Amino acid sequence: MPQGEKLKKMEQEKGIVVRFVIGHSATPGGILDRAIEAENSQHHDFLRLEHVEGYHELSAKTKIYFVTAVSIWDANFYIKVDDDVHVNLAALTMVLSRHRSKPLVYIGCMKSGPVLAQRGVRYHEPEYWKFGEEGNKYFRHATGQLYVLSNGLANYIFKNQEMLHKYANEDVSLGAWFIGLDVEHIDDRRMCCGTPPDCEWKAQAGNPCVASFDWACSGICKSAERIWYVHERCGEGESAVWNATF
Repeated sequence: MPQGEKLKKMEQEKGIVVRFVIGHSATPGGILDRAIEAENSQHHDFLRLEHVEGYHELSAKTKIYFVTAVSIWDANFYIKVDDDVHVNLAALTMVLSRHRSKPLVYIGCMKSGPVLAQRGVRYHEPEYWKFGEEGNKYFRHATGQLYVLSNGLANYIFKNQEMLHKYANEDVSLGAWFIGLDVEHIDDRRMCCGTPPDCEWKAQAGNPCVASFDWACSGICKSAERIWYVHERCGEGESAVWNATF
């Protein structure tokens, strides 16, 4: 991710805005909030949300993120990506350029997992009864590591934010908001490559992945230790985003 003047240049010349998106701690003005403010004053790469952080509040955070982003930027696309996922920006923007003329498009790695009714398990769905009989699966929706909304869909969230229901799982919530709309779902598997050797082989073949992570960890396993390794093996090169034509 470019920093400093390069980050500003990318926004001005390429129209790509990248931010770390974070809310606030349960203790306003506490040590965590102060640390984030200090880092942001140095790098200017945070988008702060009016939201209290918490794992069980991801659906709320997702909605607030899109509402906030739409209120600040008028973009062709709005993207959410987890911070433990490796992303090639040029590959991503080239994919999006093919869908720029579509008003209502929802892009990601589409999946349909089981609705988990059992309490205490990861991804438990308290409102499981809404999805039919026990053993049913969710409707198709993009996996939460990375997904893209067109301008029309992000504005739909902005305009209808007060009536959009939040389920326990953020990616399910997003898919639910669009299930009754005339939306084009695009399943692009370049947005969910595996870490090396998978993404490395694809990069060597001249087809770099948009995003890479480990399904077993819902992100890059031990990401703080391994993300640079993944970047070295699967990254498209620092000049790629500057040389790309969108």
